[in-house]
Amino acid sequence: MYETVRTEVADRILTVTLDRPEKLNAFGPRMMSDLLDVLDAADADDDIRVIVVTGAGRGFCAGADVSSGGSSFDHRTAGAAHRDTGGRVALRLFSCVKPVIAAINGPAVGVGASMTLPMDIRLASTSAKFGFVFARRGIVPESAASWFLPRAVGMQRAMEWVATGRLFGPDEALAAGLVRSVHPPQELLPAAYALAREIAEHTSPVSVALSRQMMWRMLGEPHPMAAHRLDSRIMGQIGGGPDPVEGVESFLAKRPPRFPGRVGKDMPPVYPWWQEEEFRPLEP
Repeated sequence: MYETVRTEVADRILTVTLDRPEKLNAFGPRMMSDLLDVLDAADADDDIRVIVVTGAGRGFCAGADVSSGGSSFDHRTAGAAHRDTGGRVALRLFSCVKPVIAAINGPAVGVGASMTLPMDIRLASTSAKFGFVFARRGIVPESAASWFLPRAVGMQRAMEWVATGRLFGPDEALAAGLVRSVHPPQELLPAAYALAREIAEHTSPVSVALSRQMMWRMLGEPHPMAAHRLDSRIMGQIGGGPDPVEGVESFLAKRPPRFPGRVGKDMPPVYPWWQEEEFRPLEP
């Protein structure tokens, strides 16, 4: 179905495997299109609760496919209308209604590192390496990394990694908060799936979808009053609904919850509470 990724669904978990192992899963326009299609399909499928992204072979994603040589980043013919392909994936991940877990099994360099930033939780293998290498290629951070990376690790560490463009290992990534945990290679996916199952088996899909958008979008708000207004509005609309009733009753009965709400049809009227940003080319 897809040229550059493989998909598999089990236990309501969608595994997306970047699948160009002969090129360390290098990223290009075809992979962008495949990932956009996968995310659209996942968001529309209420049987999918969590998305896990990993790489085939020994790499996660080695960065942009530079097989065109020195002209690999030459987009002058597109003019001001050019859109960064990694950025389109990052923005789609940002708007996703399903939580996304990155299982970083090997080198994640350039766009391979920056595409993980809008993913909610990142786990790494001991064989993983990271590099925001843009300055060493004569370009700038893409995939909206200048927005995501400082928010993930702070300005000082983000600027160090971007300004030097050096590679670093999973222990440094863990210490900086870029990844949540580091695992031996054979334990990486089991750890990611254990986390995904905890979400899928114990939480309301509607609650998680709303919470994900609340958390990400509040990063840009200047005052907590914005969160208080939104909390109040959403709680007023969902508090008497079937999911909160089931959540409390299952807790009191000491049994697993069976939440009836579905993201496709049961989001509250206030959702979405934001206006989507449109791409407007900068001139000249």
